[in-house]
Amino acid sequence: MNAASKPNGELTLRTLAMPGDANAAGDIFGGWVMAQMDLSCGIRAAERARGRVVTAAVKEMAFALPVKIGDTLCIYTDIVKVGRTSMTLKVEAWAQRYLSHVMEKVTDAIFVMVALDSTGKPTPVPAEQ
Repeated sequence: MNAASKPNGELTLRTLAMPGDANAAGDIFGGWVMAQMDLSCGIRAAERARGRVVTAAVKEMAFALPVKIGDTLCIYTDIVKVGRTSMTLKVEAWAQRYLSHVMEKVTDAIFVMVALDSTGKPTPVPAEQ
């Protein structure tokens, strides 16, 4: 990873790309990567909302590089906006290449998460502590 290209946000999830998540060429399915990004947003948004959250939207996502079997997928999240019941997160997926320190950005996206109450209705996101 060069100095000009480094992850933005908080490291929220690290996981290993395994053969069961790949196609015949050894490339990890994009849907698996997206699922890890969604999971990361759920973790970060639930911490901020101090409660239940759901994914409301994912805005534009394009893959720049493949993730390969053995890579460690690192997901970084940054809460860029907090509305009344929603949060907007900028999410970056980086691959730490197998048995190396090389980090390459795979994709990024904007996720919108909504805080819910115990009945499943949108609820205000509490003020930061």
